[in-house]
Amino acid sequence: MIAVDKIIDGHCHLASSRCIPRGFFEGVAANMAVQMRSAGAPVDAARLTRMLIAQHDDHDADKLVAKMDEAGIAKTVLLAPDFSHVFEAEFSFEDLARQHAQVRLRHPGRFHVLFGVDPRWGETGCAYFEKAVDEYGFEGLKIYPPCGYSPSDRRLFPFYEVCAARGLPVLLHTGPTTPTLRFEFADPYLIDEAALLFPGVNFILAHGGVNLVEQAKLMCCYRPNVYLDFSGFPAAMSAHGWQAPLRDLFAQGINHKIIFGTDWPVFSMKDDLKAMISGLLAPEGPLAGLPRAAVARIMGGTIESLLPPAASSASADAGQSITNKQAGSKSQ
Repeated sequence: MIAVDKIIDGHCHLASSRCIPRGFFEGVAANMAVQMRSAGAPVDAARLTRMLIAQHDDHDADKLVAKMDEAGIAKTVLLAPDFSHVFEAEFSFEDLARQHAQVRLRHPGRFHVLFGVDPRWGETGCAYFEKAVDEYGFEGLKIYPPCGYSPSDRRLFPFYEVCAARGLPVLLHTGPTTPTLRFEFADPYLIDEAALLFPGVNFILAHGGVNLVEQAKLMCCYRPNVYLDFSGFPAAMSAHGWQAPLRDLFAQGINHKIIFGTDWPVFSMKDDLKAMISGLLAPEGPLAGLPRAAVARIMGGTIESLLPPAASSASADAGQSITNKQAGSKSQ
């Protein structure tokens, strides 16, 4: 395998049904059911939904950390999007923030968090995002335009101002997602206005190396503050397998803008983290032939450079705050 000193997964999620609403799973299950029925397999979409929810039981990230260790991943960026305006959910975005803070407390030094609040929550949502950054030490903003808003929606600008003031990156979903959401706002070009108006904010096009690649590449080439990740690469739609489009991507002259990500646990049923890493770093893999420095940037160096310096005191304060709240709730 190609040697890499430090691997950082720049795009990952908690495999927790507390973070992903049932409506999201229902869409995934619907697509699975169509495919399985075409092969003659009798299948119940509702049963598939229940199966998917049951598999997302790693609420404390213990299983994820074990997978990271097995794959040689030093750190992982957890993404916490807010689906509260499109799906009914038992857990609020405040619950989402607390859960991710608790995971970081449980596994010190292993996780960064990019946290999201739907911009339609207005000033209340933006204030909470800033509070979460202060109290929990979260390192950036995660937005999910398929929930029904453009990444250049002006309701997001107060969030971007917070990110600009604090040196925090913004990661936005691009391309298709569960069919229970809209795809119209998932075009990489839609970040252009925000990238122009907020030159001090670094924007990362999630899945930009896999979906709508031409648009994402052009944005990265011509906007200094736009990057892309190639999370979701096991599902790249290519007649020649997922390695071929990645080889093409790495030959475009924008390797300083490209970030490795797994999109775990989306592919947990077909590709393990160790298998993903092994495939990327194999002697005949898509990274073969690149300069060692370029490989190091892709596999961790670039995302690390976009994150703010570690705030150990903020993390400690966050941990103490969580501990105190838990103690208080037990005493009542």
